[in-house]
Amino acid sequence: MEKTATPQIRTILLVDDNDDIRVLTKWFFDNVGYVVDTARSAEEALSRFDPKTHDLILTDNSMSGMSGAELAHVIKMRSPSTLIVMFTGNPPQDPSCIDTLIPKPASLLDVKEAMDKLLGKAESGA
Repeated sequence: MEKTATPQIRTILLVDDNDDIRVLTKWFFDNVGYVVDTARSAEEALSRFDPKTHDLILTDNSMSGMSGAELAHVIKMRSPSTLIVMFTGNPPQDPSCIDTLIPKPASLLDVKEAMDKLLGKAESGA
């Protein structure tokens, strides 16, 4: 019997200080097959981040305290292979630590497509 690969469930860490956006985004990604952990600040995200658990970080840039770009920098220092997608209306001046930048306005479907593409590349080793 041929063994078929079961699709791997992906876990993302969603970081946004806007409660409404965070709740809606979590609901969307929960319903399209992702497991979603949330944080309402970059500082909270850093305390929750586990490279063995989280396949990808989805973050806004404009947050009180540490920005999404600063968060991305710290995450990449801890775990260079962790993928970071930024979905923001205020892109950082230095996006070097961000794997994919999606400017707002864009749809969550656009974000999902970008994440699926990144995670697919990571899976195939490309």
